[in-house]
Amino acid sequence: MSAIKTGLGERLVSASTEAAAFKQLPIVSLARLDGSLDERKALAAEIQDAATKIGFMYISDHGVSQDVIEAAFDQAKEFFALPDDKKMRARDAESFRGYAPLKGENVDPANRGDVHEAWDMGDDSQVMKEGAEHGNMWPSAEDLPNFKPTLQKTWDEIMALGKRLFPLFALALGLDEHYFDEKLRRPGHTMRVLYYPPQYGEIDARELGIGAHTDYECFTLLLQHGDIQALQVLNAAGEWVLAPPVPGTFVLNIADMLQRMSNGLFRSTVHRAINRSGVARYSLPFFFGLDYDAEVAVLPSCVTSERPAQYEPIKAGAYVEQRLSETYIKVDPTQEAQVAA
Repeated sequence: MSAIKTGLGERLVSASTEAAAFKQLPIVSLARLDGSLDERKALAAEIQDAATKIGFMYISDHGVSQDVIEAAFDQAKEFFALPDDKKMRARDAESFRGYAPLKGENVDPANRGDVHEAWDMGDDSQVMKEGAEHGNMWPSAEDLPNFKPTLQKTWDEIMALGKRLFPLFALALGLDEHYFDEKLRRPGHTMRVLYYPPQYGEIDARELGIGAHTDYECFTLLLQHGDIQALQVLNAAGEWVLAPPVPGTFVLNIADMLQRMSNGLFRSTVHRAINRSGVARYSLPFFFGLDYDAEVAVLPSCVTSERPAQYEPIKAGAYVEQRLSETYIKVDPTQEAQVAA
């Protein structure tokens, strides 16, 4: 075993790059999401069970069009196939928007950089810092005329799904369905498209597709393209288990803010990705957070005399900014200028 640092303290993990099949990750159908209050409470109970025992689940019957999903991955493939200089023009390292090059991030400080490329987008009306003016960094419309409208459409559909899930989490935490409404006026959501080149032979545990980490926000919805296995989830014994793609589903995982707010009842579970498939792997995670000025504090419904509050309050934006600053590898600006020239 070895220890990694996360936003919720150190976690013990297996040092092995091997993983076993995960046979217990539940599939939760959202078919009752528009049903009666009793049906929604029953659905929330299923989510609560998975959130407290594993922190990961698949969700089906989610309503996001498969055509929209496939179009997004088609555009991702075209973007990551562009020459490096064109991708670097869609980069803003200060705003955490746009392109991140191979090994431009390092979620586990003990590692040497994550073996993937990324492109990130957010809501242009929302910024992390007061007075910031950073917006999305789109690739040239001359190179990829369909990239912006396609990714914006994908954002809109997954955003709509996420908004429908927050009331379920409120119910699962013993709260009124509308508890999160006032914390979601200008929320800190981020969507990424990721490209993982295949890794061959013996894998260096310090150079993974993405190293062991927890997500920062409330929850994540992840699309895994095709049938390529890469995602690995840490179980309660500190062992890595596979979370393979399941057609027609998102992977939903609890992130740090909900673990803090639930006083540790919901699990923000450590996970990583290693692409041994021999072909390129693409994924699309959408991270759902709160307004950056919203306070992330332990909920009264999750505190008892036997279980006092474990976490100090913190502003959502301050927490995310701290975690992002720890993750992104700073590139020499003169080198960036040379690459982008």
